[in-house]
Amino acid sequence: MSDPTNEYLTFILDNEEFGVSILAVQEIRVWSTVTDMPNTPDYIKGVINLRGVIVPIVDLRQRLNKSPIEYNENTVVIVLKQAIEDKSIIVGVVVDAVSDVYNFSSKDIKESPDFGSEIDNRFVHGMATTDEKIIVILDAVKLLDVKELYQISGSLNKIAS
Repeated sequence: MSDPTNEYLTFILDNEEFGVSILAVQEIRVWSTVTDMPNTPDYIKGVINLRGVIVPIVDLRQRLNKSPIEYNENTVVIVLKQAIEDKSIIVGVVVDAVSDVYNFSSKDIKESPDFGSEIDNRFVHGMATTDEKIIVILDAVKLLDVKELYQISGSLNKIAS
């Protein structure tokens, strides 16, 4: 029996390619203004009204501790949707640009190396290679975990100390 393949939408952040299961992608939108939310971490850019659903918008660059940039015509929001603990969680993630869609079997995705406690890889599902490049596959469930997402004293404070 062959190993079934899964599709992954890939996108660019800081000249690196990341991917997420296409099953978690609800839609892709061009960047537009958001409604600011007070007392939220810097990586939460605000909220949008998406057909009657209030959706938080997270700058994935900042969430992954990368330097923020000015948004431009390539900047997009990938709206992710996951069922977590019997709840439907919808979050938009801002990325530099959408790249491609790849098919990977589970054996194509290798475990992320252990970088020790100084590197935060809790959102990484694994790594896949294609065309001489490595694509970091993110775990949508962990990425959208509400307990982690809205925690103001999260990993950013740990790294700063």
